[in-house]
Amino acid sequence: MKCRHCESNLTLTLIDLGTSPPSNAYLTETKLHEPEKWFPLRVLVCENCWLVQTEDFASANELFDSEYAYFSGYSSSWLEHSKNYVTQMISRFNLNKESHVVEIAANDGYLLQFVKAHDIPCTGIEPTTSTANAARQKGIDIVEDFFGVRLAEELVKKGKQADLTAANNVLAHVPDINDFVSGFSLLLKPDGVATFEFPHLMQLVNQNQFDTIYHEHFSYLSFIAVNRIFSANGLNIFDVEELPTHGGSLRIFAQRSDTGKRVVSERVDELLKIENNLQMNSASYYQGLQLKAEKVKNDLLEFLIKAKKQGKKVAAYGAAAKGNTLLNFAGIRHDLISFVVDKNPSKQGKFLPGSRIPIVDEEVLESVKPDYVIILPWNLKDEVIQQLNASGNLTNQYVIAIPDLTIL
Repeated sequence: MKCRHCESNLTLTLIDLGTSPPSNAYLTETKLHEPEKWFPLRVLVCENCWLVQTEDFASANELFDSEYAYFSGYSSSWLEHSKNYVTQMISRFNLNKESHVVEIAANDGYLLQFVKAHDIPCTGIEPTTSTANAARQKGIDIVEDFFGVRLAEELVKKGKQADLTAANNVLAHVPDINDFVSGFSLLLKPDGVATFEFPHLMQLVNQNQFDTIYHEHFSYLSFIAVNRIFSANGLNIFDVEELPTHGGSLRIFAQRSDTGKRVVSERVDELLKIENNLQMNSASYYQGLQLKAEKVKNDLLEFLIKAKKQGKKVAAYGAAAKGNTLLNFAGIRHDLISFVVDKNPSKQGKFLPGSRIPIVDEEVLESVKPDYVIILPWNLKDEVIQQLNASGNLTNQYVIAIPDLTIL
């Protein structure tokens, strides 16, 4: 396999998580009687540009189809994060009714609804029909397509150049990262700003967050790699912020290389120095994650088997992609975890891919009252615990598996 950015040959493996179905391929009851597609889940490191990437097996069209079931609007903390982002961007870049905001991967309109509330014209790009329709129901103009140079050129011809583009948690999802980034250099107005948020590879490795690896993520991003990719595709990064979201993310601010005039913040050089000091541009940094992941798998299996022998009831919360990676890597099935609770109605009544654990609504917790609830989206554990306690769905103990098995 060759690197998605620089086309160098890839030989260095970061981690091998075996095989699993796509993490968002939730099963209906009728599909339980059909075979699932399983793909190898191996992550490689480019020793030329240091882009970390999943080995190619599944296409974007397979992974982001009409039945895609991830809706951003079901997380209250993410909605608050998005609302704050819009407020900050309006203030920092003087956005008004004459501006145009474009969000790539607009999902269910979770972010653009706040832009629209300020009467600022906006357009969402969203390729999945289910979430695009949910955004349209909020009155948001949606282009149902994948973003890249082709679509950027079409939008420019229609007079839809952007003062601000937002691309949250999508940069890792694109198979052709050069074409994707180049699209922003075309879509932006001469003085426009592009912002991107994505989980920081430094946190993934340092905090053992291997469950954020799944087929829908084609890339895992260090600031070193992103800086090189953007520079090669017509964008200049002028600022960066470290965020707590998703276990530790980066928000980067970019402008067109040919027309952007904003001064580069000191934070850009500071973060590059931090990553260089950690040797994220050397093979040694990427060794050891496999053993740490296997320890998590073994500890979780040991806990579940012990609980089963003791007659304890174990459930899980959050039918999240990261949970599917963990469960399938560990080979966990319905016999060890009875069910998983999720707020999203589009997932309820379905089954997790691979493990085939049933997905139910929160009311089941009240009737079953499990002894343990494993919180699969560990990045939202505070929100989940507060939400369950407030609704009266109390359990004896909560369990987190990442970065180490912890009983709360």
